[in-house]
Amino acid sequence: MTDALELRTLTDGGQSAEVIGAAIVAWLGAAQRSLDLALYDVRLPGAVGDAVAGALRAAKARGVRVRIAIDDPQTQPPGHTSPPPATQPDILAGTGADIRRIDGDGELMHHKFAVRDGAALWCGSTNWTLDSWSREENVIVTVESAALAAAYARTFEQLWTKRHLENTGDFDTQPIAIGAASVRPWFCPGRGPELAHRIAAHVDRAERRIRIASPVLTSAPVLSALAEVLDERRVDATGVVDITQCDQALRQWRANEHVSWKAPILERVLTGLHFSGKRSTPYAPGSVHDFMHAKISVVDDVVFVGSYNLSRSGEENAENVLEVADPALADRVATWIDEVRARYPAAS
Repeated sequence: MTDALELRTLTDGGQSAEVIGAAIVAWLGAAQRSLDLALYDVRLPGAVGDAVAGALRAAKARGVRVRIAIDDPQTQPPGHTSPPPATQPDILAGTGADIRRIDGDGELMHHKFAVRDGAALWCGSTNWTLDSWSREENVIVTVESAALAAAYARTFEQLWTKRHLENTGDFDTQPIAIGAASVRPWFCPGRGPELAHRIAAHVDRAERRIRIASPVLTSAPVLSALAEVLDERRVDATGVVDITQCDQALRQWRANEHVSWKAPILERVLTGLHFSGKRSTPYAPGSVHDFMHAKISVVDDVVFVGSYNLSRSGEENAENVLEVADPALADRVATWIDEVRARYPAAS
């Protein structure tokens, strides 16, 4: 099979959980030898969850090795700012898969990827939950590429062996030709600071456009680069955030003198570059999760997409990002970000 990359965007109310669940069931159903899943949050009650669990059970029954690494919420300190995962271990346990909880020591095993037969990849920003599939802006990427899958398999093996996210993804990667695109994978925390500076460097060098969709925008290198873009007015730059989560970050910063300097920069960037903001439902146990959850940026003809929020904590979590150089894909993603941005009011 020729290597290929496909990107699918989700919007709040734009598709049903049943449709996305069916796509995952079909993808899992093609496994012949192995399935390695690193999942932050799995909450799939009802018929959709039954179908996904059934696909995993069926894979196991036909001799496929099925391993699932999940975040261990017991290691998160009280008051952690990210919504804790509410993975339903009974659903996973019923699949017969081998399951390991990954200790983050206060950080998150935040991946949402799966590797099939060492040759195919499912990744992006989308958790495996009903709300993620039906009520959030999200991105799903599927790739047929043994070379790319090998990088993700290496990260998975680190998590699986260590049972801890510390230093996972601590290896350099090279661009991989996939169809017309050049694709380079990045992993945090091993290359977290390098990833933040990589994105910031692209923003610094932007000549034509910048489009950002991220729940929060708190990475110092990226914020600084965007502030310079704003000051110089040299490129068409804008985006969309989850304003509820940005407000939470601003309140925390103002209460902490060591990071309070970031607050006015964030406010200036969001308003000066005319970002929009989704006023999502604040996180609470049992509440709807309707976050602006996509984590994707376009700089000229390059797309950065994955599980990584543009934040300092994102550098320290277990995360993954694809850097994709592809003009046609960049055009499509930039258009989608503009469409999402148009759905929500100006960030303020």
